[in-house]
Amino acid sequence: MAICDVCFRQCKIEEGSTGFCGARTCRDGKIVAANYGRLTSIALDPIEKKPLKMFHPGSQILSLGSYGCNLRCPFCQNYSISWSQKAFEYKDKAEYYAPEEIVKIASDLRPRGNIGLAFTYNEPLIGYEFIRDTAKRSNEAGMQNVLVTNGTATLKVLNEISPYIDAMNIDLKTFTTSFYKDFLDGDFQMVKDFIQSATASCHVELTTLIIPDENDSEEEMRELSAWVAQLENQLNKKIPLHITRFFPTFKLTDREPTPVNTIMRLVEVAKENLEFVFPGNI
Repeated sequence: MAICDVCFRQCKIEEGSTGFCGARTCRDGKIVAANYGRLTSIALDPIEKKPLKMFHPGSQILSLGSYGCNLRCPFCQNYSISWSQKAFEYKDKAEYYAPEEIVKIASDLRPRGNIGLAFTYNEPLIGYEFIRDTAKRSNEAGMQNVLVTNGTATLKVLNEISPYIDAMNIDLKTFTTSFYKDFLDGDFQMVKDFIQSATASCHVELTTLIIPDENDSEEEMRELSAWVAQLENQLNKKIPLHITRFFPTFKLTDREPTPVNTIMRLVEVAKENLEFVFPGNI
């Protein structure tokens, strides 16, 4: 048995078993990523789809996903590879790619506008070793690396990958401890710490998905945007915020889609504190 130190859960994993995320295991008494290089999804996407509005706009990026996640968002749009029963079946189906293979594919796609790699779709940080090894080779090949993450990871993990990551989109799913704990089975403080440290190492944009009757109040958005603004002042950087519309999915189909006017109202509230605020999914 060994203890995983990727996130706040500190899973105690028996030999041959997996942790809460479904992707980290114990081999010979050491915690390793069972999903290393095992991809369930690979696609050439517009950079704006990550979403990144202020990082190489108009470009394409080769996007990679594996399986597993360390949160339990009931509204997950990628539940088929994150934490549903179907996701865990991918353990035997995901195809293995070595870091050098991925970098070769990405490099060959440069004529189609590809600028590099995006680690996305499931939660990439639960397999941070693959990010580190692949992104390092990608940087050496002169390409950009993007991370799309829920930010639920230790600063030790961030420090492992940050030398090779050029931009991140990090979910700031709400601005209350209770929502993170009760709705997502997550850790609000860990996410805030991760965001604060990440903004000192690369370009960062944040995304908040607005769910009706959960995190759609003006008061919460005012608090969230004020916190982001103080990060900007501290680091002398402008941090874009994406405020996006929820659509019913997965385990949260009893809600209506977020009204467009709610999104636009919260965009205006956030602009009281932030210069760059973008509505999404409208």
